[in-house]
Amino acid sequence: MDRLTQLMRDLGIMNATLNMTLGDQDMYGTAEDIDVTADRSPVLRIMISVVYSVVCAVGLVGNLLVFFLMKLKRGRKSSTINYFIFNLAVTDFQFVLTLPFWAVDTALDFSWPFGDAMCKIISSVTVMNMYASVFFLTAMSITRYWSVASATKSHSCKPLCSVKWVCAFLWAVATLATAPTSIFSTVTSVAGEKLCLLKFPAGQYWLAMYHLQKILVVFVLPMLILSVSYLLLVRFVKKRSMNNHASRRKLHVTKSVTIVVMAFFLCWMPNHAITLWGVLVKLNVVYWDEAYYIVHTYIFPATICLAHTNSCLNPFIYCLTRREFRKKLKHLVLHLTTRETQSLTTRSTRQVDH
Repeated sequence: MDRLTQLMRDLGIMNATLNMTLGDQDMYGTAEDIDVTADRSPVLRIMISVVYSVVCAVGLVGNLLVFFLMKLKRGRKSSTINYFIFNLAVTDFQFVLTLPFWAVDTALDFSWPFGDAMCKIISSVTVMNMYASVFFLTAMSITRYWSVASATKSHSCKPLCSVKWVCAFLWAVATLATAPTSIFSTVTSVAGEKLCLLKFPAGQYWLAMYHLQKILVVFVLPMLILSVSYLLLVRFVKKRSMNNHASRRKLHVTKSVTIVVMAFFLCWMPNHAITLWGVLVKLNVVYWDEAYYIVHTYIFPATICLAHTNSCLNPFIYCLTRREFRKKLKHLVLHLTTRETQSLTTRSTRQVDH
């Protein structure tokens, strides 16, 4: 395998995981001037596969717990934000279900073994739920500020019936945004190996535009909305706390706001920053160099893993930090502990009797 092909393989496979795909070969025209003969370490691939597996396991447990806690609330009047929490859990649950496929792909030296149809399906599900997850996080930030700010109004109304339409709209937008992935995802043979890639027939320009709109839609705009909503929320709570001396409420909301914004920013910023670098390279704004190769080969996989962890952090950040869910979880744990204690006591009594 020559150096250019090796480079394309190293860059392309990692890009396939979050649709950071392989572009036109002309953008790698300077590759032969750089020593890129070193292959990706098997240790790195094993670490990535392990991280995917751990994130999948934790994400499944966390989101199943959310579904169970939501079921315990059935029959009571649900709040607006709970609709978004449920849909967020659905998106994260579907997202982590795709991780075993990417883990196997990584373990097999980034060779896609599941065929072209599964390449389209898994890539589409991954990207669609990435969009949907960010959309619901953003909707929750707006809803949280709106609910707190309107709580003191005597005639505040909470249009719960319209929330279902909002959720349906967000799912529709996420599906529409995933259309390019569904259309252009394909299994491509590179140096005798089958890779699951997103390949635009028009070349690197449209690929760069696709990446750019994704950065804007799933990071820049949501980050701005999250920041503004939560800053307004903190400002509002701080003002009310000064008048009502509700210092504990102020501290709780402030901590929650900090965790939400920082978790989203830290999980997604590194990945989108490197993605933006790739966009600038594709548009010939920045020249391809050895640093770009090294970052994509050894740092970019870590940013993918970090971005994936957001899907298993969401249940704990948005649900277990809420008082009502903590109470239900505590009640559940106590109930299970009591049953286990009673079971052990019964077994011990039977053994003594015999």
